[in-house]
Amino acid sequence: MTEMSSQNSRAKKWRWPISPETVRSVLSSHSVLGLAFAAIIYLVCLTGTLAVFAPDLERWEIPATPVVQTLSDDAAARAIAAGAKSAPADASLYLTLPTPARDGATLIAYNAAGFERKWAVAVDGSLSALEAAWTEFLLHLHINLHLPRSWGEFIVGLTGVALLSSLVSGILAHPRVLRDAFHLRLGGSRRLQEADLHNRLGIWALPFHFTLALTGALLGLSTIIVAMLSLLFFRGDMGKVYELFLDPPPPVDARAVPVPDLSALIARARAQSPGATPQNLIVERYGRADMRISIHGGRPHLLAQQDEVQFDAQGRMIHVERPEDLVAGTRILNGIGQLHFGWFGGLPVRLAYGLLGIALCVVTSSGVTIWLARRRDKGRPAPGWERIWAIICWGQPVMLTLTALIAFALPYVPLAPAWLGLTVGSIAAAALARAIPGPALSHILRWSLALLFILLALLHGGYAMLRNEALPPIDLFLLVSGCGLFALQYFRGDRSAGV
Repeated sequence: MTEMSSQNSRAKKWRWPISPETVRSVLSSHSVLGLAFAAIIYLVCLTGTLAVFAPDLERWEIPATPVVQTLSDDAAARAIAAGAKSAPADASLYLTLPTPARDGATLIAYNAAGFERKWAVAVDGSLSALEAAWTEFLLHLHINLHLPRSWGEFIVGLTGVALLSSLVSGILAHPRVLRDAFHLRLGGSRRLQEADLHNRLGIWALPFHFTLALTGALLGLSTIIVAMLSLLFFRGDMGKVYELFLDPPPPVDARAVPVPDLSALIARARAQSPGATPQNLIVERYGRADMRISIHGGRPHLLAQQDEVQFDAQGRMIHVERPEDLVAGTRILNGIGQLHFGWFGGLPVRLAYGLLGIALCVVTSSGVTIWLARRRDKGRPAPGWERIWAIICWGQPVMLTLTALIAFALPYVPLAPAWLGLTVGSIAAAALARAIPGPALSHILRWSLALLFILLALLHGGYAMLRNEALPPIDLFLLVSGCGLFALQYFRGDRSAGV
């Protein structure tokens, strides 16, 4: 009994290790940081949630895409040879092979001058163009905001840092966040509901949010990190830093040479790395004397590929690398991209990432909604910002759906300028439309999103059925989501008081 009372006494004495004054300061900085980056964090999180499903979206855009479950070594060699005929002599050919976690095979040809083409590979090694305009638009919007690559990635990387800082400051600023992890107040004040939703989703999915923000920051700021390392250790020579992770190219030799038997090289790579399954094949400068062939393999218990076998133009093995040859830092670097995009575990992992990504979007959106509601409760409403946030929160899903409709119905319209024009125009209209309050604008946008979902599903799905094809799963999802959002809006009416 004495021991129990002693334990209770110690429990009562435990306090949050930060003073109330510090908590208030951290909460203030959390609000400022969140508001300063809210729009771009929300956009990056929204597009990232969709980008997780990029393989599925490509097939939705191009229904005739062949999706193979296995690809023989001979078919892989034929695909590489076919791609080389449509690519410059200095191009690299990147063949992705099907795996248990990722079906379908694709071939990408690219070079430093900006040439890039992508094909889907059929079971016999033949190629069909894989130009999914909307999926490419979405990926570039997430990765670099359609800005020049280095600047766009830098801004997105800073967004990851801001999100990471917001997560840390949010935990520090809420002493009861763990104790109230399952406390959700419904049916009362709109601001309290939003605050509980914001805090609960933030804490329940904190490991995911933290991982996503950290990996996104590392990917976006990689160029800055390399530049800093080069200044610290190599007198500004960034090439020296890249050589720590990438093999330097062989000396330039553009003489034409016969291509070794690629199918035989794949078989040799498989024999060199027992337990690893070849997952991609890279041929640099196909048919030239400075050609290099790299075959990367993956193992079931590892997140990313860590086996590599390289051959030269004569088919001689010049390099072999296995997981035990890599230091821990290199293994982590290999897995950052896979961990960030969720492309490592098949559809179940993509679905989990999708749900958690939606939660992160809600956390970002509700943070701004709480700030707006608090201002209104204190008698200092910000109707202009309420309208602008409505356009960002609900308008961006509307704009992305509109660009998908444009890509389907008007394939020659450039999507990035269309999205930018719609976004800037809608924000300007929201700032000027003083007669429409923010909650009413949110209500209109939710109705619009529901109708656009249904319209896109009917147009795209109807076109597929006209070709005697089954209704694509994404169209079914859009149809169900549109009807669900429509029903939710109908039964809620205008009772929603917030954005």
